[in-house]
Amino acid sequence: MSTAPQVATHVPPADPTHPAVGAATSLLDAYTPGDRFLATPGRTLLAHGAARPVPHDGRPLDDRVKATLAEAGAAGQQSPVVIGAVPFGHGAPAALSVPAALRVAPPLASDPLIALPVGVSGSADWRIRPVPGPEVYGAGVASAVERMWRGEFSKVVLARTLELTSPAPLDLPTMLQRLARRDPVGYTFALPTGAGRTLIGASPELLVSRQGQQVVANPLAGSTPRSTDLAEDVRRAAALLESVKDLHEHAVVVDAVHQALAPHCTELTVPARPTLIRTATMWHLSTTVTGTLASPDTSALALACALHPTPAVCGTPTATARRVIAETEPFDRGFFTGVVGWGDAFGDGEWVVTIRCAEAEQRTLRLYAGAGIVAASEPEAETAETAAKFRTFLSALGAEL
Repeated sequence: MSTAPQVATHVPPADPTHPAVGAATSLLDAYTPGDRFLATPGRTLLAHGAARPVPHDGRPLDDRVKATLAEAGAAGQQSPVVIGAVPFGHGAPAALSVPAALRVAPPLASDPLIALPVGVSGSADWRIRPVPGPEVYGAGVASAVERMWRGEFSKVVLARTLELTSPAPLDLPTMLQRLARRDPVGYTFALPTGAGRTLIGASPELLVSRQGQQVVANPLAGSTPRSTDLAEDVRRAAALLESVKDLHEHAVVVDAVHQALAPHCTELTVPARPTLIRTATMWHLSTTVTGTLASPDTSALALACALHPTPAVCGTPTATARRVIAETEPFDRGFFTGVVGWGDAFGDGEWVVTIRCAEAEQRTLRLYAGAGIVAASEPEAETAETAAKFRTFLSALGAEL
């Protein structure tokens, strides 16, 4: 029986109990720049060719996606799928399309070959420029904290970037390999966002998924860097679970997710306390929210639009936090803290928060990392947290701050 990944125009559920050795990693190996690659805990997707881009116009995004999927179906494509990225700014164009061909395999974590090592990506001679510099970022955090104590808002997520320039062309396939193999249970992606531009990363955070009537969201907020010393790593994890600051920050996000999903669900289960999840570089407070969808007409993307942006990537109140972000961050976030994912004509899909990512263009990478700022935040600690989050991508490059 052949173990080659299938060519399909839909996304069938994977069967992790009978993984085909090499089925998922062969899609990872087959990625070339311009393709759309997305790996989730449920499946691995590799799309070729943008047969039908989703247009940018005045209609709600979910309506435009439904219309594009309907057009693809009317043209003879069976169960078409949309895949791509949605930016942080609501008015900015999305990079979504129905691909000409889609290959599907089980999740990367079920493929034993994912444990094989891969070489370092490209040159070690990176020129690194922080935007803003750590001192300027810390001053922005201090200013936000002062404004919170004056009662202007209760939380804002402030980000900073690293601009990396290589003397050689970027090796995106090797970067993707290293990101995927470092955290195979997460959400790894490489998606074109414009001419010569690619959004690439490995996010730990599911915004929302829908399969039939089942809805799942997994907000993350409150985090701490991991340690290479086992005892210290365990101590940090335990401290995070008891941190008043981080538990409050997490509760704000979970409540926002609850309030956004409640109108769309007949049942909603929200655990009283968070648990922990880990990536290769960070511990995160995590809550898995589950629900039963009220109407089959509500797609996964519609739920994602209702949730986006959560306080985990923006702040609260949302409008005020957006304004503070625009005033403080000296760059356009673009697709950072947006969403990436897939959706089908039946409304099923998975949409992931776009963090631990970079935008690649020619020989330049722009890495992004943010931290949730609350009244108890300290500039030095938040600057250190963003530095730790950069490590996810820097490790894929063989680079250091």
